[in-house]
Amino acid sequence: MTDVHILVVEDESAVRELLTATLEGAGFQVTSVPDAHKARDLFSHFIPGLLLLDWMLPGMSGIELAKWLRKDERFSGVPIIMLTAKDEENAKVQGLEGGVDDYVTKPFSTRELLARIKAVLRRVGSDDSKVIKTRAGLEIDLAQHRVMAHNQTLQLGPTEFKLLHFFMTHPDRVYSRAQLLDLVWGSHVFIEERTVDVHIRRLRKALEPEGMDPLVQTVRGVGYRFSEQPG
Repeated sequence: MTDVHILVVEDESAVRELLTATLEGAGFQVTSVPDAHKARDLFSHFIPGLLLLDWMLPGMSGIELAKWLRKDERFSGVPIIMLTAKDEENAKVQGLEGGVDDYVTKPFSTRELLARIKAVLRRVGSDDSKVIKTRAGLEIDLAQHRVMAHNQTLQLGPTEFKLLHFFMTHPDRVYSRAQLLDLVWGSHVFIEERTVDVHIRRLRKALEPEGMDPLVQTVRGVGYRFSEQPG
């Protein structure tokens, strides 16, 4: 069983069920939704290992969703494969310019689809686990949505998980509260900057049992940073 969790966004129920059965049969974990808005709801607490995205979706199109994702640094590393009935060259160019890694033209064979998925995962360097580790022994598994320290699972809320993921992928740099709000919560969310302090405290409390809380450091008068060096 591979640890890569694929999110399928496809409005046709028959195609969605076929894709789910095919991917699960190949050993992938699968979550499927019928439109871009439901996918965006999931992104508030979930980072998929790969996004399989239909071009023609009700409301927000697949290419619009891809562009929205690529503007958010949290999802910059998520590979996207577009499913489309469009076979024109300009549609392919538009998809690639929108941040799509590959595309499969409908109708497609399941064999071709799986081959393209595996090729994209190899290309982006997926090791089927998406595990990020520190020298101190803290690790975050994006596919399993799990945080571990010294082989012990730590309990984090969804926001603390996103915050830790951002910190671990951007270590040794100081971020202000305003920057963290934009980069972790998203620029479309309007909440008080002090909300960041609340979630920092929760994150430290979750890391404390295994002595990992000093990794999240306060830089007085500036903001916060994640570092294995003493603060």
